[in-house]
Amino acid sequence: MVIVMQAGASEEDLAAVLDRIGSLGLAPHVSRGEERTIVGLIGDERPVEDGTFEALPGVERVVRILHPAKLASRDFHPEDRVIELPGGARLGGQEICVMAGPCAVESAEQLREAAEAVRANGVKVLRGGAFKPRTSPYSFQGLGEKGLLLLREIADSLDMAVITEVVTPQDVPLVAEHADVLQIGARNMANYELLKSAGSAGKPVVLKRGLGSTVDELLQAAEYLLAHGNEHVALCERGIRTFETATRFTLDINAVPVLKQLTSLPVVIDPSHSTGHAPLVAPIARAGIAAGADGLLIEVHPNPAEALSDGAQSLDPAGFASLMDDVRRVAAAVGRSSA
Repeated sequence: MVIVMQAGASEEDLAAVLDRIGSLGLAPHVSRGEERTIVGLIGDERPVEDGTFEALPGVERVVRILHPAKLASRDFHPEDRVIELPGGARLGGQEICVMAGPCAVESAEQLREAAEAVRANGVKVLRGGAFKPRTSPYSFQGLGEKGLLLLREIADSLDMAVITEVVTPQDVPLVAEHADVLQIGARNMANYELLKSAGSAGKPVVLKRGLGSTVDELLQAAEYLLAHGNEHVALCERGIRTFETATRFTLDINAVPVLKQLTSLPVVIDPSHSTGHAPLVAPIARAGIAAGADGLLIEVHPNPAEALSDGAQSLDPAGFASLMDDVRRVAAAVGRSSA
């Protein structure tokens, strides 16, 4: 259920609505737009009778939302959301936000070379893994806190924001201390304790779709973040597991316009993980932008052949520069812009 307040509703009117919600054993979620304030009800609202809120001063209308991901739905927040980041980056809105850097932070030299290469092409958000959940326990697991410190230091020197993955609820405070955006990976999309912690961390979150998860399951995972107070959530289509073996995963391009229709949250694609092959990254990035994606997650390494993680799908600096040229052309063709 969503309560839409009148344009001229007072703070006293809103307070009365919030008090009434609390008296019913429910929790409110308030979203203040430019023209309207909207209040979502959190909890089991089925016993709430029709007319409970309509008669309260300042209430314009009440809408029952059938979709279980009510806070993520456009019924609750019709306007596209924009996440403002340090360094002038914006995720959502007119400009395509490219987040690029190495899959894993390996050393200060490797990270700086990659960061300088992507920054030279207009990128304002540095990506890099400090904690790396890997399929094999013998694969490189990342540098941990040292990697976080390197990301922060190098990003600050280049006036960039930082996005990096958090893998356990216990690590959320540490990662949030150093990163501007928390990334929740595909393997952790249904880690509900992690979602709750990240939702309460006060930092934007990019949530990746699970390997075998539906769009509806992705939205309900996002609902955990939103219900725990985080208004700044973006969704990432990174490829799902199908019968096809020609690529690492199958990027569900259909999910981009579907998500844009169902939700006001920014939508990102990850052509690096979905394809698993560097020559396929640029074509899928172009397709994602044409389909309506608001951002890209791209893996870039100074020397992919020597990468400790996902070298086969990483672009070198020259390949990334070429991709950015493609991004600008496609963005312009669909009425968007890019750095």
